[in-house]
Formats: sequence, structure tokens, C-alpha cells
Amino acid sequence: MPELRQDPITKRWVVIAAERNKRPQDFKVIREERKPGVCPFCEGNEKKTPPEITAYREPGTAPDEQGWWIRVVPNKFPALTYEGNLITTRDQFYTKMSGIGAHEVIIESPDHQMSLEKHSIHQLQEIFRAWRERLENLLSDSRINYVQIFKNAGARAGASLEHPHSQLIATPIIPPVVEDELAGAREYFEKEGKCLFCEISSFELSNKTRVVIENEEFCAYCPYASRFPFETWVIPKGHQASFTYLDDYLLNQLSLILKQTMQKIVTSLNRPPYNLVLHTAPKGYLESPYYHWHIEILPRLTTVAGFEWGTGIYINPTAPEVAAAFLREAPQPVFERSSR
Repeated sequence: MPELRQDPITKRWVVIAAERNKRPQDFKVIREERKPGVCPFCEGNEKKTPPEITAYREPGTAPDEQGWWIRVVPNKFPALTYEGNLITTRDQFYTKMSGIGAHEVIIESPDHQMSLEKHSIHQLQEIFRAWRERLENLLSDSRINYVQIFKNAGARAGASLEHPHSQLIATPIIPPVVEDELAGAREYFEKEGKCLFCEISSFELSNKTRVVIENEEFCAYCPYASRFPFETWVIPKGHQASFTYLDDYLLNQLSLILKQTMQKIVTSLNRPPYNLVLHTAPKGYLESPYYHWHIEILPRLTTVAGFEWGTGIYINPTAPEVAAAFLREAPQPVFERSSR
């Protein structure tokens, strides 16, 4: 029988269409053909991007030249612009704000054929270090209140370039999704005096049915009210509001579990397109006792259609308990040795 499940944080409802109970082999993943042409993100094509903001590169190499292993550049077609003053105007019930923010691309490797699950642990740690540094830098700007870091993998997930990269968009507002998380977590904290995210992850670790994998510092699990088949969250076991507070040890532990989780998803689901999003504390909440940063991995196996757009209620044909069991059974990844 189908179930309506409510997310305890956002109060969002989803339909778990249990009678469909789709398994990995029931989803048709269309293989995407490699696009011909020159890639502006490949090593040697540095002049084809805007000048780099920062890069991790070999000593003695110059900006916008070869010799890098992580490179951050402005998006060539930015959604928001960094230059200008933040001005808000109102006309009766209409409000508008100047489009101040930032839109950057984190080029994750010089290797065009690389993908998230193939990176070495060291390279993943460097990617996350770049995320942390860009977050710290942008949140120090008085005009910026939130920084959304995300990764689109595959054309169906919104990627226009195949080369491995993630992006960030910094905004002067706190996005509604994050506002909903803050409100739900704040309400629980005021009643119970505890972080709801911590309570959920603790329950999942004791229950085990939706846990995919864990290590000393992190847990990966399929949420109780998953919106999408095989939706998986990675969350720190210890309370942390902001990604900016991860030290190098925690970055290493995060790299380990994310690599393991992504290899299980890739193996089980035949390399699906996916979106990966980081939810971290907005400015003003970096020390919050009730907000808890996490990463959401969203395989693109179904299509959001009229019912979802009309109601905001997602239909998920794969119960998270079924999804987690399949992912748990996927082969344990073998960590290849590499210099980066």
C-alpha cells in the first residue's frame, strides 16, 4: 500500500509508491555520448575561461597556466554578479533586489575523464578544501548571506560540460529551502533542547534499515521521506552547523565516505545522472545549536511532473529502506593509489 511520509525537518510530504517498488534494474539510464570539441576546463585551455580566482597548483607555475590540480574561475555566464551595491526596492506588494552575488566554477581535476567516484582520497580532500575556502571568503562579504555549492553530473542533471566540476552561487538572501530547514530545526530545538538533525542521524544509525555506510565521523543514509529513488544524505555524526569548520581530518573522513557512497550509487544504478547539493549554515547561523550541515545526493532516475509541480508533493517509487539495502549490498570500493 502507498504511504504518505512527512519530512520531520521541513514538514514536506512525499508519496512512497510502495506497490511500484522499483529496483535499480527497473530504471532506464540512458548513456550519454561524449561531446566532441575543445573543453575550456582541460589543462592547456586555461585562457578559454575567465581569469582564475584561486588555484591549487605546482610551485613556480603562474596563474591561468598549466600545473594546477584544482582551479576556481568565475562562471562565464553568471546568474548573479559580484560587482555593485545591494539595493532593495518595493512597489506595493512587489519586491526586487539588485542581482548581487557570485557564480563560480570549481574545476575538480585537469583530467577530462575523471568523475567524483574515481578521484583519489587526496584529490577529493582538495576539492572540499576549495569549497571550504570559497565559503569562508564569500561569507565574509557583507552583501552575501548564503552560498550554495552544488554539482550537476550528466546532461539530464543540468550539466552543460562533461569535465568534472562543481559550482557555487552566493546570494544576498537565504533560500526558501534552507529557511524551511532552519524553521523546522529551530522549532524542535525550542521544544526538546536538541538538534533535530543529530537526533535523526542517531536514530538512523541505531535503526540501520536506511543506513548505506558509515565511518567514525560520518553517516550516509536514505532519508525516511526521500523525494527521489536512492536519494542519499551524508551527514556528520558530531554536531556542526557550518561546512567552514571542517578541519583536515574531517575533510579526509568526508572524502572517504563520499567516495564509498558514490561508488555504490554508480555501481548499483549504472552510472546515473545526479545532482549533489551542500546545505550549510547561512551567515548568522554558523554557530547554530540546531542547524546541521549535510550533503544531499539526488540521482535523476524519475521525472518531476504535473502532480509534483502542482502540489509540492513528490512521488517516489522506491522506498528508502529498499534503496539503502541495494546500496549496502553494492561491492565495497577499492581505493586506487594516485598522486592526486
